[in-house]
Amino acid sequence: MRDLPQPSAQALVPFVSVAEMMAIIHRIGLEEALKDLTDRIEADFRRWPVFDKTPRVASHSEIGVIELMPTSDGQRYAFKYVNGHPGNTRAGLQTVTAFGVLSEVATGYPLMFAEMTMLTALRTAATSALATKTLAPKGAHVLALIGNGAQAEFQALALKAVCGIDTVRLFDTDRAATAKCAKNLAGRGLTIVECDSAEAACEGAHVITTCTADKKLATVLHDNMIGAGVHINAIGGDCPGKTELAPAILNRAATFVEYEPQTRIEGEIQQVGEDYKVQEIWQVLTGQAEGRKDAAQVTLFDGVGFAIEDFTALNWLHDQVQPGAAMLDVIADPDDPRDLFGMLMRAR
Repeated sequence: MRDLPQPSAQALVPFVSVAEMMAIIHRIGLEEALKDLTDRIEADFRRWPVFDKTPRVASHSEIGVIELMPTSDGQRYAFKYVNGHPGNTRAGLQTVTAFGVLSEVATGYPLMFAEMTMLTALRTAATSALATKTLAPKGAHVLALIGNGAQAEFQALALKAVCGIDTVRLFDTDRAATAKCAKNLAGRGLTIVECDSAEAACEGAHVITTCTADKKLATVLHDNMIGAGVHINAIGGDCPGKTELAPAILNRAATFVEYEPQTRIEGEIQQVGEDYKVQEIWQVLTGQAEGRKDAAQVTLFDGVGFAIEDFTALNWLHDQVQPGAAMLDVIADPDDPRDLFGMLMRAR
């Protein structure tokens, strides 16, 4: 059997597999990784104007969505492929899977390929932590977590690490999901309370996070469940026709979003008119807009996930890749850049 030509260094691109992603998180420590990623997202939000911004490109079906999320800061370019199929769990599959690419703008060459199912869980939780740190009332330490699926533990630990949450009140319509979440969070420095209803979970909570998966207009939170001064992270509604909050809550809340044109299509604010006022959270971080006005105000982070967060996450991950990482042979690199055909023939 003849020897095939060996790929050049230019042809090889680092690849972060699921196994390597998990090894990186354990090497750093999950809560430390969440804190670091929160800081990095905040830093990139503070330079928001330099980024390309566009609503994600989505292909919808009755059972789910497949999306591409691109952005660039002029130096590096990143995109994520991600799906959302709520019915997947019935077949033993993940609701959300993802992978991504980080590239150099100057050459267009990729710098890294990576799994992003795990990384998306981290960046989503870190973004919620950033919003909570920015908007929640002082002294907030009790979290109601409505929806206890794959994202729930990451949300709880991000808010613990970044915001000082010490008590988590859990509810899911699937009691097995709540039991799973409570078991996974045991021994992590949190007081865990399993609740029989969303109303019970919200009692005494300073922060409420909803992260349910059904691809439909739903009312996870009713207006009478929201007391004065509460901060809400509504992160489950992330595509057209999928919401979690009663419209009356929107009428009471000061609402903050990532990128308004995308959130108008996908977020809770798809339920209200174009004249409904929102504020992009980067403007609060840079002092261009006011955040929470007083202790009694209800604040809402209508989080749908935006490409800049994935850009940040991929750059953070690129910094963690160590020598000896797995490499993929994905770039054709002929001796003469103009002779791709000759490269093919010499491999015959």
